[in-house]
Amino acid sequence: MTDLSTISHSIRQIVLTGFMGSGKSTVGPLLATRLGWQFIDADDAIVGEARMSIPEIFAHHGESAFRQREHETIARLIATDSLVLALGGGAIETAATRDLLLTSPGTRLIHLEASLETSLTRCSGTESIRPLLADTANLRARYEKRLPLYRIAHHSIPVDALTPEEVVQAILMRLQ
Repeated sequence: MTDLSTISHSIRQIVLTGFMGSGKSTVGPLLATRLGWQFIDADDAIVGEARMSIPEIFAHHGESAFRQREHETIARLIATDSLVLALGGGAIETAATRDLLLTSPGTRLIHLEASLETSLTRCSGTESIRPLLADTANLRARYEKRLPLYRIAHHSIPVDALTPEEVVQAILMRLQ
């Protein structure tokens, strides 16, 4: 079994990216517990600071204002040692955020790659809290636009056939 003692000591943060439903918010706490690290969901941090839901932020301020707030939150959070951070699915679209995550010393960006079909199955019933699901006409286009951006992560792990615990194990093996 892989554990903290086998991952590189230079790794200070593990950041999970991927399309909605890829398992970031499920795998993140499991990984953090396994490592004895803190887990933070970037979307939860944004909601807490803004004192409004993500759909409300989108509705009142627009996507570009949300993305700016998201970048600032991620930049602040990755200064924290021993952190597993789950990103929102669209965070990777912001070039400055991608660059920050790929070049920050001690940060490893991990892409949890789920097919669009898997993502939609896992997200069924959450349309009220996921603004992107409401835009079904553009959902596949958005997935296809983001996929090459996700794949520039330090590591990409196919997760369709894995349990959350198996995903944690795969991440730890990649970080040896």
